[in-house]
Amino acid sequence: MGLSWRERVFVALLGTAAASGLTMLTLILVKATNVLLPADTKFGIVLDAGSSHTSLFVYQWPANKEKDTGVVSQALTCQMEGPGISSYTSDPTQAGESLKSCLEEALALIPQAQHPETPTFLGATAGMRLLSQKNSSQARDILDAVSQTLSKSPVDFWGAKILAGQDEGAFGWITINYVLGMLLKYSSGQWIRPEEEMLVGALDLGGASTQISFVPQDPILDQSTQVTFRLYGANYSVYTHSYLCFGRDQILRRLLANLAQSSPVALVRNPCYHSGYQTTLSMASLYDSPCVHTADSLNHTQNLTVEGIGSPGDCVAALRGLFNFSSCKGQEDCAFNGVYQPPVHGQFYVEASYPGEERWLPDHCASGLYILILLLEGYKFSEETWPNIQFQKQAGGTDIGWTLGFMLNLTGMIPAEALTQWRAQSYSIWTAGVVFAVLTLVAILGAAAVQLFWTQD
Repeated sequence: MGLSWRERVFVALLGTAAASGLTMLTLILVKATNVLLPADTKFGIVLDAGSSHTSLFVYQWPANKEKDTGVVSQALTCQMEGPGISSYTSDPTQAGESLKSCLEEALALIPQAQHPETPTFLGATAGMRLLSQKNSSQARDILDAVSQTLSKSPVDFWGAKILAGQDEGAFGWITINYVLGMLLKYSSGQWIRPEEEMLVGALDLGGASTQISFVPQDPILDQSTQVTFRLYGANYSVYTHSYLCFGRDQILRRLLANLAQSSPVALVRNPCYHSGYQTTLSMASLYDSPCVHTADSLNHTQNLTVEGIGSPGDCVAALRGLFNFSSCKGQEDCAFNGVYQPPVHGQFYVEASYPGEERWLPDHCASGLYILILLLEGYKFSEETWPNIQFQKQAGGTDIGWTLGFMLNLTGMIPAEALTQWRAQSYSIWTAGVVFAVLTLVAILGAAAVQLFWTQD
C-alpha cells in the first residue's frame, strides 16, 4: 500500500529540514573566514603642572599601534582648581590634594579593569623650574606630595618630575605636527606618512618661559639645541630652545622691577599701563623670583605704588631693555642673549592661554608689545615670514602643548598587542545561513504539526 498524504507531507518536511540544516551547517563550517577584531583601547594620563595652573589630560589609542607608535586621541581634559603647584610652598600637601578632583574624573572615564595598566605622569614646567632654582628643598617637597597622591591612585604611576625646557618645546613640536596630520594621516584605507616638507614649527608662550621648536632647512650646528625622535617609523631632528624668565608673567615682573630700580621713590610710572591706572603692591612680592635681580639699596618691606602713563614708545623701549640683543651682533644664526638659532623655516603655531583673563586686562598692552618684540626682534621673523604664524589654543579639536607629544613618545615604550583573530562569514553568507536556519525550523515545526494534528484518513 502507498503512503498516505499525511505521511508524504511528513516525509517531505523532514527531508526539507535535513537538507536545509545540512546546507546551513556547510555554510558555517566551510565558508567561515578569519577576520581581525578591533584592537583593545589603551589609556594614558598626563598632568601638566604649569606656573599658573595644572591641567590633566586623558589620551587613548588602539593597542596594536602603527609602526611602534600609538595613534593617540584626546579623551578628556580637566583643569585643576587653584594656582600652579609651585604656589604651595607653605603647605606642600595641598599640591597633592589639588589633583584629586580631576584624577577622579579621569578614573571614572577609564574602565576600572584598565586602571592598573594606565601610565600616569606629571610634568612640572617653568614655575617649578624657577622654584627649584630659588629653593630646591621646597620644590622637592612639592614633588613628593604630588607623587604620594598619584602613587596611591590605582594607576601605573610613572613619576612626577620637573620637565626640562628643551623637552617641553620638543614635545610641543610633536603635538602640533601630529594633530595637523604632518606625522601620520589616514588615506585610502591605510595610515601613511605625509611629505616631510609640510612640517610646522611650534611657539609656546607660558607664564615663566617661552619655547621655539622647528625643523630648519640646514643642519643644526649646535648639538645642544637638537632633539631627535623616532615616530611612526621615521626619524626627526628638531631645533628647540627654551628661554626661562621670558614667559609673560616673569617679563612683566622684570619690567616693573627695572622701572622700580630706576625710580628714586616708591612710585613707579609704568609706560605700559594705560593712563589713570594705579595699584599698590609689596616690594617683597616683586622680587620674589630668581628672574628678578634686586638692588641692595631697596627696602623690601615697603609698598610700591604703580601708576600708568600710557606711552607705547616708552613701553617698547623698556621691554627691549629686557633682551640682550647686542650679544648676537655680527652673528647670523643667533636669536638673543647669545643663543644659537638657525633662520626660522615653515609655518608656526603659537600656544598662548591665560585663565581668568579679567585680571590680566591692565597688562594686555605690555603683553602685545612684548610678543611683537619677541617674534620680530628675538626670533627674527620678518615681513615675509610673519604671515606663517597662527595663534591657536587647539588644533584638530585637541589642546596643543607638550602633553600629547609626551604621550605619543611614551607609547613607543609600551608593547603593542596583536589583533585578535575570529572565524566569521561575509554578510551574504551570513544572510543565506539565516534563511536556511529559518527554513529548517519551519520544516521541523511543520513536520511536528502534521504528526500531531493532522487527522488520519
